[in-house]
Amino acid sequence: MGNKDNFCVIMCGGIGSRFWPISRKTLPKQFLDFFGTGRSLLQQTFDRFNKVIPTENIFFVTNEAYADLICEQLPEISKNQILLEPMRRNTAPCIAWASYHIRAINPNANIVVAPSDHLILKEQEFLEAIRSGLEMAATTDKLITLGIRPNRPETGYGYIQIAEHVRDKYYRVKTFTEKPELELAKVFLESGEFYWNSGLFMWNVNSIIAALEQALPELTNKLASNPEVYGTSEEQAFIDLIFPACPNVSIDYGVMEKADNVIVALGDFGWSDLGTWGSLYDLSPKDKKANVALKGKASFHKSSNNIVVMPKDKLAVIEDLEGYLVAESDNVLLICKKDNESAIRKYVNDVQIKFGDEFV
Repeated sequence: MGNKDNFCVIMCGGIGSRFWPISRKTLPKQFLDFFGTGRSLLQQTFDRFNKVIPTENIFFVTNEAYADLICEQLPEISKNQILLEPMRRNTAPCIAWASYHIRAINPNANIVVAPSDHLILKEQEFLEAIRSGLEMAATTDKLITLGIRPNRPETGYGYIQIAEHVRDKYYRVKTFTEKPELELAKVFLESGEFYWNSGLFMWNVNSIIAALEQALPELTNKLASNPEVYGTSEEQAFIDLIFPACPNVSIDYGVMEKADNVIVALGDFGWSDLGTWGSLYDLSPKDKKANVALKGKASFHKSSNNIVVMPKDKLAVIEDLEGYLVAESDNVLLICKKDNESAIRKYVNDVQIKFGDEFV
């Protein structure tokens, strides 16, 4: 299934605090089935890439707490395909370690790197873009990212400004912009030059390691200080020792914004970064008053623009609410304004301080 030189790295170590209380430290959002499909977000991500990447070439970067969950949800993979970060250090160290590991297995590897919590509605178009990007990675030194045509002035995504056309759907990248304010997002949308940054990347293993070594020597000097260890039984102990000293930096900021060989493949795949309750609300079917009920049941009265998430055996009766999130899971009930998503992390911190870990 797929070219033996093609690999995939799925990043799945996040705790998903913005989806609290449904997402918990012991069972974060990537392991949940939000849409009742019978497959978690992680399983759907694996299923998607497994159509173009051999099963044994798909690797997972996470932490020790989630290793058993991955094995439980994906029994077809081996434990050797799970790379355990001793602590969270953002995406650049995660991707760098996976790259050195994969190069020890196949020095010609072409790699697609993806988060574990994205939703793709137009799968065939997406997979064609992945096949094309991996072919490009195999024949050039380009660092490729996927840009998504925006359909609204979204402030929760990063943006990529395109420069000159390279070939087919590929363009040189002019600028990266982190999550903009609303007025700037409107300007981006109207210009036609800006695309959402999907956080999906493709490259040859030697191209990304060269770029990392040039842009982040303080990272690669640590990871490459004992190159013979990769692919051996001593690798995890080595990573446990040096990883905490690695810089906490994203691949976008650390490498992509600095490199001169970055290109973007433009597409429209029905893509969504399922990062917030708002994004889940936007993607879910709504009643005549724009209310959403997931998993459990809800009866709405004089209420609109709400999202209610209950255990599947429970009913919520909602009256006189507009624009609210009502979410219950296990021992926590959360009721707050739907659009006040930045406050949810604060609620999690407050609860942890006041009541302990059992509620987070």
